Amino acid sequence: MLEILSALRNKLSEAVHRNQSEGLLLSGGLDSSILALLSPGSKSFTVALESYGSDMRYAKQVSRFVNLRHYQEIFSVQKALDTIPEVIKILRSFDPAIPNDISIYIALNSAKEKGIKTVMTGDGGDELFAGYSYMHQLDLDSYIPRLTRSWTFSSNKLASALGIEVKQPYLDKEFVQFAIGIPQDLKVKSDIGKTWGKWILRKAFESELPSEIIWREKTAIEYGSGSTALREIIASTISDTEFTEKKKLYPIKFRSKEHLYYYEVYQKVIGEIPPPKKDEKQCSECGAGAPQNSQHCRVCGGFPIK
Repeated sequence: MLEILSALRNKLSEAVHRNQSEGLLLSGGLDSSILALLSPGSKSFTVALESYGSDMRYAKQVSRFVNLRHYQEIFSVQKALDTIPEVIKILRSFDPAIPNDISIYIALNSAKEKGIKTVMTGDGGDELFAGYSYMHQLDLDSYIPRLTRSWTFSSNKLASALGIEVKQPYLDKEFVQFAIGIPQDLKVKSDIGKTWGKWILRKAFESELPSEIIWREKTAIEYGSGSTALREIIASTISDTEFTEKKKLYPIKFRSKEHLYYYEVYQKVIGEIPPPKKDEKQCSECGAGAPQNSQHCRVCGGFPIK
């Protein structure tokens, strides 16, 4: 066990060295906190919707612990709403995960405003080490390698649109191959009274970061940044009658009023949904094209698509 813990620390440290950056998006979650630890001298950036979210507290704790220069931005509901068309335009998507992307976009833009040209993110940590609860019941030894062949992250497109380069140590090819080889019973394991994803990653850095950070439960970006509050705010702009009528009007399987809202923005800034290409299958929820080996529609967010 000591050998694999040491190897994990060394491999990730090497991946960070190969992907050095000026800035770091810091949520105070496990993945970004480890990157903060391994990136002395970086400038860290954290954003949160006014009056919501827990990331700010954890990020402050980490930045002080590892002595990073930390920048934080509290953004308003109006700024979040104003950002939605730009995010949808960049991603060409009306996926209900848009609140996640809003936070990432605002954080990247905050870094840009400080003159930062390269930003590190924790993309891939949850996928490689079973950070999502749905992964805990899967055969990870087959699922994770398959996932790495088709994964995409919105931070790449958002950063590119802003003229920023994203650095992603967890996606480093050498580190990915190493992580895939770690047995699944070390990624999902019971400890201190509950089942944890990313168990081996937590144990590898247990002595180097505060316990509150190491054993922090997985929190989606939209919850940590508070942008999930937008869901109810957006939903309140559409009446039940309007939602019922428009579900009949559009050939889309809407999951919520919020989903409809994003689609109508998509219509304005993008237009028609792209049909499948010759080598693609058709999304069963919106009709868009999707790679044959994908279960997720990048246009409407449908999952699993048939």
